[in-house]
Amino acid sequence: MADVGEVVRLAGVMYRSLGAGPPAVPEERFAAWAADAAAEVRRRLGRDLVVAVCEEPDRPGRLVACGAGNVAVRLPNAWHVDHRVGYVQWMSTDPAHRRRGYARAVLRRLMAWYQAEGIGVVELHASSEGAPLYRSEGFWGGSTGLAMRYRPWDPPPAAGPGAAGGSPA
Repeated sequence: MADVGEVVRLAGVMYRSLGAGPPAVPEERFAAWAADAAAEVRRRLGRDLVVAVCEEPDRPGRLVACGAGNVAVRLPNAWHVDHRVGYVQWMSTDPAHRRRGYARAVLRRLMAWYQAEGIGVVELHASSEGAPLYRSEGFWGGSTGLAMRYRPWDPPPAAGPGAAGGSPA
Protein backbone atom coordinates (compact mmCIF):
# COMPACT_ATOMS: atom_id res chain seq x y z
CA MET A 1 0.00 0.00 0.00
CA ALA A 2 1.53 3.25 -1.14
CA ASP A 3 -0.43 5.19 1.51
CA VAL A 4 1.19 3.55 4.56
CA GLY A 5 3.31 6.62 5.35
CA GLU A 6 0.26 8.87 5.14
CA VAL A 7 -1.82 6.48 7.30
CA VAL A 8 0.88 6.46 9.98
CA ARG A 9 1.18 10.26 9.75
CA LEU A 10 -2.55 10.61 10.41
CA ALA A 11 -2.40 8.06 13.24
CA GLY A 12 0.33 10.26 14.70
CA VAL A 13 -1.99 13.28 14.46
CA MET A 14 -4.54 11.31 16.49
CA TYR A 15 -2.01 10.17 19.10
CA ARG A 16 -0.60 13.67 19.51
CA SER A 17 -4.13 15.04 20.01
CA LEU A 18 -4.52 12.50 22.82
CA GLY A 19 -1.31 13.69 24.50
CA ALA A 20 1.16 11.15 23.13
CA GLY A 21 3.60 13.80 21.92
CA PRO A 22 6.37 15.56 23.85
CA PRO A 23 6.88 15.82 26.74
CA ALA A 24 4.79 12.69 27.49
CA VAL A 25 6.40 10.75 24.63
CA PRO A 26 9.86 11.90 23.46
CA GLU A 27 10.24 12.57 19.72
CA GLU A 28 12.72 9.70 19.24
CA ARG A 29 10.24 7.25 20.81
CA PHE A 30 7.44 8.64 18.64
CA ALA A 31 9.63 8.20 15.55
CA ALA A 32 10.38 4.60 16.57
CA TRP A 33 6.63 4.00 16.97
CA ALA A 34 6.00 5.39 13.46
CA ALA A 35 8.59 3.09 11.89
CA ASP A 36 7.22 0.06 13.75
CA ALA A 37 3.63 1.02 12.91
CA ALA A 38 4.41 1.29 9.19
CA ALA A 39 6.10 -2.12 9.19
CA GLU A 40 3.16 -3.67 11.04
CA VAL A 41 0.61 -2.22 8.62
CA ARG A 42 2.59 -3.57 5.66
CA ARG A 43 2.87 -7.00 7.32
CA ARG A 44 -0.81 -7.35 8.27
CA LEU A 45 -2.64 -5.49 5.51
CA GLY A 46 -5.00 -7.82 3.67
CA ARG A 47 -4.74 -10.54 6.33
CA ASP A 48 -6.30 -9.30 9.58
CA LEU A 49 -6.15 -5.58 8.83
CA VAL A 50 -7.93 -3.25 6.44
CA VAL A 51 -7.41 0.51 6.12
CA ALA A 52 -9.99 2.98 4.79
CA VAL A 53 -8.82 6.41 3.63
CA CYS A 54 -10.03 9.69 2.13
CA GLU A 55 -7.68 11.67 -0.12
CA GLU A 56 -7.48 15.44 -0.23
CA PRO A 57 -9.60 16.34 -3.28
CA ASP A 58 -6.97 18.58 -4.92
CA ARG A 59 -3.85 16.62 -3.89
CA PRO A 60 -3.90 12.94 -4.93
CA GLY A 61 -1.85 10.84 -2.53
CA ARG A 62 -2.30 13.25 0.37
CA LEU A 63 -4.70 11.69 2.87
CA VAL A 64 -7.08 13.78 4.96
CA ALA A 65 -8.69 10.95 6.95
CA CYS A 66 -8.11 7.30 7.73
CA GLY A 67 -9.14 4.46 9.97
CA ALA A 68 -7.87 0.92 10.45
CA GLY A 69 -9.94 -2.18 11.07
CA ASN A 70 -8.35 -5.10 12.88
CA VAL A 71 -9.73 -8.57 13.36
CA ALA A 72 -9.02 -10.34 16.64
CA VAL A 73 -9.77 -13.94 17.53
CA ARG A 74 -11.43 -14.50 20.88
CA LEU A 75 -13.13 -17.32 22.66
CA PRO A 76 -16.84 -17.55 21.83
CA ASN A 77 -19.49 -16.63 24.36
CA ALA A 78 -23.17 -17.48 24.72
CA TRP A 79 -24.29 -14.39 22.77
CA HIS A 80 -21.60 -14.38 20.12
CA VAL A 81 -20.30 -17.73 18.94
CA ASP A 82 -18.11 -16.31 16.16
CA HIS A 83 -14.51 -16.23 17.31
CA ARG A 84 -13.78 -13.03 15.38
CA VAL A 85 -14.22 -9.50 16.72
CA GLY A 86 -13.50 -6.27 14.89
CA TYR A 87 -11.62 -3.37 16.40
CA VAL A 88 -11.58 0.11 14.85
CA GLN A 89 -8.30 1.91 15.41
CA TRP A 90 -6.38 4.96 14.20
CA MET A 91 -9.45 6.98 13.22
CA SER A 92 -7.99 10.36 12.37
CA THR A 93 -8.74 13.41 10.25
CA ASP A 94 -6.32 16.25 9.54
CA PRO A 95 -7.46 19.24 11.63
CA ALA A 96 -7.91 21.44 8.54
CA HIS A 97 -10.34 18.91 7.03
CA ARG A 98 -12.56 18.10 10.00
CA ARG A 99 -16.37 18.46 10.06
CA ARG A 100 -16.68 17.57 6.37
CA GLY A 101 -17.88 13.97 6.68
CA TYR A 102 -14.53 12.29 6.00
CA ALA A 103 -14.38 10.39 9.31
CA ARG A 104 -17.97 9.20 8.86
CA ALA A 105 -17.14 7.97 5.35
CA VAL A 106 -14.08 6.11 6.67
CA LEU A 107 -16.04 4.54 9.53
CA ARG A 108 -18.86 3.47 7.23
CA ARG A 109 -16.36 1.89 4.82
CA LEU A 110 -14.79 -0.06 7.69
CA MET A 111 -18.20 -1.18 8.94
CA ALA A 112 -19.19 -2.29 5.42
CA TRP A 113 -16.00 -4.36 5.27
CA TYR A 114 -16.74 -5.97 8.65
CA GLN A 115 -20.28 -6.76 7.50
CA ALA A 116 -19.01 -8.28 4.24
CA GLU A 117 -16.59 -10.42 6.27
CA GLY A 118 -19.43 -11.59 8.56
CA ILE A 119 -17.95 -9.93 11.64
CA GLY A 120 -20.87 -8.79 13.78
CA VAL A 121 -19.11 -7.49 16.88
CA VAL A 122 -16.99 -4.37 16.42
CA GLU A 123 -15.38 -2.40 19.23
CA LEU A 124 -13.39 0.81 19.54
CA HIS A 125 -12.11 3.31 22.07
CA ALA A 126 -13.45 6.81 21.52
CA SER A 127 -11.97 10.17 22.37
CA SER A 128 -14.45 12.70 23.70
CA GLU A 129 -14.23 14.45 20.32
CA GLY A 130 -14.97 11.27 18.35
CA ALA A 131 -17.64 9.78 20.64
CA PRO A 132 -20.60 11.64 19.06
CA LEU A 133 -19.72 10.25 15.62
CA TYR A 134 -19.49 6.69 16.92
CA ARG A 135 -22.75 7.00 18.87
CA SER A 136 -24.51 8.33 15.77
CA GLU A 137 -23.30 5.24 13.88
CA GLY A 138 -24.67 2.79 16.49
CA PHE A 139 -21.79 2.31 18.94
CA TRP A 140 -22.57 2.34 22.65
CA GLY A 141 -21.36 0.89 25.97
CA GLY A 142 -23.43 -2.29 25.72
CA SER A 143 -25.83 -3.86 28.20
CA THR A 144 -23.66 -6.69 29.51
CA GLY A 145 -20.37 -6.23 31.29
CA LEU A 146 -18.36 -3.10 31.92
CA ALA A 147 -15.55 -2.47 29.44
CA MET A 148 -12.38 -1.95 31.47
CA ARG A 149 -8.70 -1.86 30.68
CA TYR A 150 -5.30 -2.06 32.29
CA ARG A 151 -2.60 0.21 30.88
CA PRO A 152 0.56 0.82 32.91
CA TRP A 153 1.14 4.21 31.25
CA ASP A 154 -2.41 5.37 32.12
CA PRO A 155 -3.02 4.50 35.80
CA PRO A 156 -6.54 4.64 37.23
CA PRO A 157 -7.69 7.60 39.29
CA ALA A 158 -7.44 7.39 43.07
CA ALA A 159 -10.17 5.14 44.43
CA GLY A 160 -12.94 6.81 46.35
CA PRO A 161 -16.53 7.96 46.06
CA GLY A 162 -17.26 9.07 42.52
CA ALA A 163 -13.88 8.01 41.12
CA ALA A 164 -14.04 5.88 38.00
CA GLY A 165 -13.76 2.31 39.15
CA GLY A 166 -13.78 3.36 42.80
CA SER A 167 -16.42 2.44 45.29
CA PRO A 168 -17.60 4.14 48.48
CA ALA A 169 -16.11 2.79 51.68
